[in-house]
Amino acid sequence: MPKKHAPAEPGDRARLDIQFDKPHLLGQVFGQYDQNLVAIENRLGVYIGARGNKVQIEGDAEATARARDVLMGLYNRVAKGQEIDPGAVEAVIAMSAEPTLDGIIRHDVAQPPSIMIRTRKKTIVPRSATQTRYMEELARKDVIFALGPAGTGKTYVAVAQAVSQLITGSVDRLILSRPAVEAGERLGFLPGDMKEKVDPYLRPLYDALYDTLPAEQVERRIASGEIEIAPLAFMRGRTLANAFIILDEAQNTTKAQMKMFLTRFGEGSRMVVCGDPKQVDLLPMAGGSGLADAVERLEGVEGISVVHFGVADVVRHPIVGRIVQAYEGPDA
Repeated sequence: MPKKHAPAEPGDRARLDIQFDKPHLLGQVFGQYDQNLVAIENRLGVYIGARGNKVQIEGDAEATARARDVLMGLYNRVAKGQEIDPGAVEAVIAMSAEPTLDGIIRHDVAQPPSIMIRTRKKTIVPRSATQTRYMEELARKDVIFALGPAGTGKTYVAVAQAVSQLITGSVDRLILSRPAVEAGERLGFLPGDMKEKVDPYLRPLYDALYDTLPAEQVERRIASGEIEIAPLAFMRGRTLANAFIILDEAQNTTKAQMKMFLTRFGEGSRMVVCGDPKQVDLLPMAGGSGLADAVERLEGVEGISVVHFGVADVVRHPIVGRIVQAYEGPDA
């Protein structure tokens, strides 16, 4: 394990030395051409020097402590067999900024996550503290509302959990749905038959499936009905038992549509509702978003969980987080 040295008092300049027991892992930790070290330096304003199995970090005391925790977190993840990519590095850096009792050191940054989702193609681990809570809620609650901006992994993690439960036999079916309303467009103006009209709206759900299951399995399970991808309107009149049901872009449902969807819940099912309350594309005459209305009514009800993501939880390219911040303001 890395050997930690206590940082200087907050506000002072500090220099920390870390020594790693398994130097053969450091290539993955540092990244190609040390790109991970460069990312940490740029984000935290520190200097990192590496020689052999030793790393020296210099800079502001708090930033230096954070850099130390980030490096330890990456090292421990590699030691556990987890892959490190630029998104993972950014996520660990973001987690290191979240407040704790001591204000500096975060145990859950330095240690690998205690929860993960295994699928046929990859193992998904949380990339922020909110994603950790989200995964925990997905494993134990019946209905989960996931609210927050684009790029926080709301739908992707839900699909991964659904695929995992389908593989293990916890559920018999996976049902993915979206309201076919996007930025004012309407299906009647699109070319093609019904499938060709709705497929573009459902493409993000297909993408998440193909990322967690081999393509031939996705196609076979869709053909057999184990996986169903359909517009929200197709849910009316059904009772969905022993199924994992995901509603994406739920901010674009009306209040009546949301009530209809939630009451499809059947025995042995799990339901996840994902959306960004700040990205509503409904016309004014729709009477407001069904997502906001449902959360107001149901938050705190037994068996229902509401997980709120913020700008700090964005796990796409770092520029996505900056774009969201610019649009939603510093208090987003």
